[in-house]
Amino acid sequence: MTNTRADSAIEPNTHSARLVPALACACQFMVVLDVSIVNVALPAVQRDLGFTDTGLVWVVNGYVLAFAGFMLLGGRAADLFGHRRVLVAGLALFSLASLVAGLATTAEVLVAARIAQGLGGALLAPATLAVINTCFPEGPQRARAFGAWSASGGVGGMVGAVAGGVLTTGLSWRWVFLINVPVGVVLIVVATTSLTAQPGRREPLDLAGAITGTAGLAALIYGVMQTADHSWGSAQVLVPVGAGIVLLPIFLVVEKRCAAAPMMPLRLFGHRSVAVGNAMLFLFGGIAIAMWFFTSLFMQNVQGYSALDAGLGQTPAAVVFVVVARFAVGRLPKTGVRLLTSVGCACFVAGFAWLSQAGVGSHYVASVLGPTLLVAIGIGLVFPTLMASATAGVEQRDIGIVGGLANTAGQVGGSVALAVFATAAAVRATSHSSGSSSPEALASGYELVFALAVGVALAIASVSVLLPRRQRS
Repeated sequence: MTNTRADSAIEPNTHSARLVPALACACQFMVVLDVSIVNVALPAVQRDLGFTDTGLVWVVNGYVLAFAGFMLLGGRAADLFGHRRVLVAGLALFSLASLVAGLATTAEVLVAARIAQGLGGALLAPATLAVINTCFPEGPQRARAFGAWSASGGVGGMVGAVAGGVLTTGLSWRWVFLINVPVGVVLIVVATTSLTAQPGRREPLDLAGAITGTAGLAALIYGVMQTADHSWGSAQVLVPVGAGIVLLPIFLVVEKRCAAAPMMPLRLFGHRSVAVGNAMLFLFGGIAIAMWFFTSLFMQNVQGYSALDAGLGQTPAAVVFVVVARFAVGRLPKTGVRLLTSVGCACFVAGFAWLSQAGVGSHYVASVLGPTLLVAIGIGLVFPTLMASATAGVEQRDIGIVGGLANTAGQVGGSVALAVFATAAAVRATSHSSGSSSPEALASGYELVFALAVGVALAIASVSVLLPRRQRS
């Protein structure tokens, strides 16, 4: 049945309806910010808590693994228990875990807190998408909200590097986490006052689907993460990746044949915009990684920038992304998905081809700023367009899981792309005659990454022809 109150649109309280887009944007900003803000603080964390080099990576990986692995479950929880309830629960868990992380006195406590933060983020991210899709009707209002939401995530990623450096240098690495606590409390108050509560749905939780889907995604992502320290043919990589490859088909069988109320109804993939949009978001993960992660490494390892300076060096691109994203979603109802995606992919190709020519001694303005601005224009055109497409045209009762699916596609695509690109760069750098750690060798590896990103952009453009010309209302 789809005529229950839980399936109808959430109406924001009239006096505070304008707070809803700000709430969704702030939640998305905080979730994405926490992925990047920690990076600059890692050396200080290692000194204070005695992390080993291999253990330190789990301050980042613990968050990402939980965030990506539990996103589908978080999306379905929003559908079953109400979007406001899950949003507030996610904020509470995220804020509490941030407090624990900021006060941690041992490495084990910090990693556990980071995993809990990731779980909170997995509740928050799909719930914010669900709030936008249900509070605003199809058309200009929703487009503007989507543009702001997309931009806030991109800005969060960029601000993280700068904010992490400022907080760690000026105060302590602990404030990288503690800053989330008062912000989270304020957002909980805003959520409870600006959104109308929904009754839960009387459907059983798909426990078998939740276990197999979450475990499969987590195993796959964990295995891919291991490629940072182990070869692709090692047991450390093959065992978890193999487990994920086995569990995910079992999950699909459970959803199709066994579950009375599937966590991820496969009928969703009957919507062309959902199916194709998610496939493109998976590919888009490679574009995002090549842009934000590898250009930062290029500036630090080849051009000699500090992490803080590299973050500042990417700030112009972040500003361009914000402006273009707001423009793109406003044009989407008139132009359709294909045109915006095609223009964006052309920017990717031009920008990454330009970046691939940079090397040791290259000037920032000519070799980094110019091409990153081009790529940022492409991201601003493509990312919000794909998110809107991947969540369009579905029934109200499935808004949460569709948001979780879209976020998961991008996260998994980014994890896979990071592993593939990093391996390709390392192999190219190792084969360089001047040594694998010299700036020249590293530049050669990044050149290959940017060339691979051109191929990813062409793949996105090719798949985009399968998208519907207009979004369905």
